[in-house]
Formats: sequence, structure tokens, C-alpha cells
Amino acid sequence: MDDEASPPGGLDADGSARTKTVRGARWGRRTPYGLRRDSFRRDDWRVPHQQPSATTYAALDLGTNNCRLLIARPTGDGFRVVDAFSRIIRLGEGVAASRRISEAAIERAVEALLVCRDKMHARGVARARLIATAACRAAENGEEFRSRIAREAGIDLEIIDSATEARLAATGCTELFDPSATGVILFDIGGGSSELVRLNRPGSGPSSGAGPGRRGPPAPDIVGWTSLPVGVVTLAERYGGKAVSAEIYDAMVAEVTGFVERFATEHRCDLNGFHMLGTSGTVTTIAGVSLRLRRYDRRRVDGCWLSGDEISRVVAELMAMSFDQRAANPCIGADRADLVLAGCAILDAIRRAFPCQRLRVADRGLREGMLVEMMRQDGVWEQA
Repeated sequence: MDDEASPPGGLDADGSARTKTVRGARWGRRTPYGLRRDSFRRDDWRVPHQQPSATTYAALDLGTNNCRLLIARPTGDGFRVVDAFSRIIRLGEGVAASRRISEAAIERAVEALLVCRDKMHARGVARARLIATAACRAAENGEEFRSRIAREAGIDLEIIDSATEARLAATGCTELFDPSATGVILFDIGGGSSELVRLNRPGSGPSSGAGPGRRGPPAPDIVGWTSLPVGVVTLAERYGGKAVSAEIYDAMVAEVTGFVERFATEHRCDLNGFHMLGTSGTVTTIAGVSLRLRRYDRRRVDGCWLSGDEISRVVAELMAMSFDQRAANPCIGADRADLVLAGCAILDAIRRAFPCQRLRVADRGLREGMLVEMMRQDGVWEQA
């Protein structure tokens, strides 16, 4: 993806975060869809229940494949999710070839975003960040799409650059940094792009300089980052995702290796004290299959560890499955059965460049990063 004109909100040359003024969101009044109760426990952040007066925040990530929303309230040193939404919409379907978001994809996006709008209104959201990523960056009609979403769904999307995407992924996942590790290679395998970030051990508190009171999740110490112009949707569309032979799989790995190599050359170091940290549907799927889950369980997946041998075993199992077998797996499903092997190929290219012995799985990422940044900007974790 094009990083030449990076707007405010990305990373400085030294890897430090730049601040960005966040536009307010608009949404209209409609009858809400299927709201969950406040005790919803998709992500608790290990803190007591919030005070009723806490500000309600929303983070929406409109990606190349998924539309995801989290609504949360700050509590103590973290936040508590009170509602969530996720739907596969394949916004980037065909964009790599046509350079345009299709009418069918726009209609799917509008339908999903109307649900998100209603949830935000019903939960009384006072602060929101609503982003779109690789598909909108790549599409010639990305701005036209954004204007249509504002008109039809009442949502002002912010099309972020890849630097911001890398920073948000790191911010959302820093709590999973093993405190005994010297560094982390973080990756986020997306639908249209994939981000790689090298992190040092985080400091004892956020960079805002909070005092000895409530400190919030640790801020990431970013050493370097890159965005690979390939994701599971773009790769699967080029090579085919239903019937993947060993030759096709190796060709996908080889293509991605070419994109990874420059970053690996710049940041290859002694990896003895490093571990990998992966945030994407690819790694959560591999974890679910490895754990033999009969249905996907975030509580068992988020934060779990996988060895290199365990990852290789699952990839071999997935390669041996037919498309129908992958679709029937409760941790994959029909919507992702044609994408999962493309994701495995991206992961294998990253693993070959950075052969860490351990991978920690994160079922969190951009949305959590947005929530943390907004709360940090609002002084939620300044000294009590």
C-alpha cells in the first residue's frame, strides 16, 4: 500500500507515535438490532465492573474482509466491553483486479454499518473512532465509498494509512508481551495488507506520563514497522483458495517472502529472547484448530501460546483437508475456508524470516488499540 503521503496519526521516523485529531462520528436514530446485555464478557481486561457514569467509547474497524465493532467503558486500569459486532462483508472482493469497491460489497458494508450505528446509538456512545483500512486505501473509489457511507449510514469513516494501522495493532496487543522477553515480532495478517512491527519490552506505563495511580495498558515501544501489500483476500484471489496444492502453497510463500525480506534484513537480530505475537483470523484459527475446539472460544484462544511444531502440524492438517472439510471446521467456517491457507502462507513466510520458538496468539488488535488510545488521550489513566 502507498505510504508516501502519511497523514498525521502514523509513526515518526524513530517509531514514536504521532498524535491525531479524531473526527467525531455521526449516526442516526433507528430501532436497535439484537443488543447484548451489559454483562457481555467478550473482553474483560481483568478489571472490576465500571461505574455507571463512565464514558462509553466505540471503535469500528472496516477491513478488507470484516466489519468489526467494540463498545466499551473504562474501568480501573483497562476497559470493559459492553457490546460487540462482527460480520464478514468482503469489502475488498475484486479490488486487487478492478481497483474499485464493487456495488455488491458497498451494499454489504452499508447493511453492516447500519447495525453498528444502531448499536452505538443504543449504548449512548459519546466518543468514537471509525476506521477503514487496506481496501479503501487501494480502491480508486475509496473516497466515493466513504461519502456514500456517510450519506446512507450516517457514519464518517476515517481511511487510515498503514503506519497508523501498525501502531494501533501494537497498542491493542502490548498487554500480551511476555515480561521475560527482550523483544517481540508482531504481525497482523489482514485481508488486503499485512503489518509487521518490531517491539521492545514496553515501559511500566503509558507514554502520557501518568503518575503512580491508574496507569492503563502499557504503551508499545515500536522499533520499526512495515506494511506488506498482500493479505488473505488478495493472495487467495490471485492463487485460488479452494483447491491449494503444495506447489501453489509454496508459490504463495515465495511471493510473500519477497515482501518480508527487506524488513527482515533491517531488523534481523538475536532472536533468543524474542517471541512472535500474532493478531489476525489466521492465527486465531490455527490456535482453535490446535486446541481441538468444538466451537471457537475466545477465552481459550486469546493469549495462548503455540510452538513452531504446533503451527507446522496445523498447517499440514489444513493442507490435507478439502475445501468442504475446512468449511465444516467450527474454527474456520464457510466464510473463511477459501482464505485460511493464504493466511498460513503469509504466516510461514514471516516465520521463516523470524524463526522465533514461540508465538503468542492475540484475539484483539485494531479496535482495542483505538479504545486504549482514545481513553489515554482523554486522561482516563492519569493519576487518580
